[in-house]
Amino acid sequence: MEMTGAKRILLRLITVLLVLLQTLAVPSWAAGKTGGQLEERPADGKLTEGTSARVVEVIDGDTVVLDDGKEVRLVGIQAPKLPLNRPNFKEWPLAREAKTELEKLVLSKRVTLSYGGTRMDRHGRTLAHLHTEDGIWAQGEMLSRGLARVYTFSDNRAAAPELMALEAGAREAKRGIWALNYYRVQDADGKVGPPDTYQLVEGTVAEVADVRGRFFLNFGQDFKTDFTAGISPRDAKAFASSGMDLKSLKGKRIRVRGWIDERNGPAMDLTHPEQIELLQ
Repeated sequence: MEMTGAKRILLRLITVLLVLLQTLAVPSWAAGKTGGQLEERPADGKLTEGTSARVVEVIDGDTVVLDDGKEVRLVGIQAPKLPLNRPNFKEWPLAREAKTELEKLVLSKRVTLSYGGTRMDRHGRTLAHLHTEDGIWAQGEMLSRGLARVYTFSDNRAAAPELMALEAGAREAKRGIWALNYYRVQDADGKVGPPDTYQLVEGTVAEVADVRGRFFLNFGQDFKTDFTAGISPRDAKAFASSGMDLKSLKGKRIRVRGWIDERNGPAMDLTHPEQIELLQ
């Protein structure tokens, strides 16, 4: 039987409605739970639920292997690192403890993958959030137990506020890594570094320089030796789009996070707003 124009329109409307309902549906892992499980969960719509599989191996505190062959990097966090056959790589403190804790959380369990940005890294690993059938958000638990730091990217920063809040709670309680000097939040007025390390740095912005669209947040009077955070012209657009006025940061106390480099003193590249926390 030939479908009339009105029926076609009605069918299309029903299809669109079904798609919208699926998009807005709250995943099963988002139901609130208390006790040892996460209480602050990502807001509806921030993550897209994907497939499910069983965890068959935990490589380290933020990487697992599934029974479908996927190697999954727990996006949004960075756990203490093991050498993993990398030459001349020194094991980070509490790396073994972080691996053990993640094994307790997810090993041999069925997990659902959820996505909030780029889904694969340059190493071919899947970038996802993991949620167990019993309601555990793996990233949230590792942060709340003090065995990871928030580690976002410009193309993968969903649920950052929830992740930050959990990290802050563990840091204030000095749980896990936050009880160690190795992971301390560094003072921008002190010795920042060493180079090629991921750090959290706090300080008051002494000056904001705009050099042909490239911003420099200087934390001291001598930009050639003091700690500086830089934002490229391309990345500056993302800050503006988020409503963050970089020039207004002058005189403000902030916390920044990222990799330390050595360029006329210690430097850090900022690519997205979640790398800056306003402390005042």
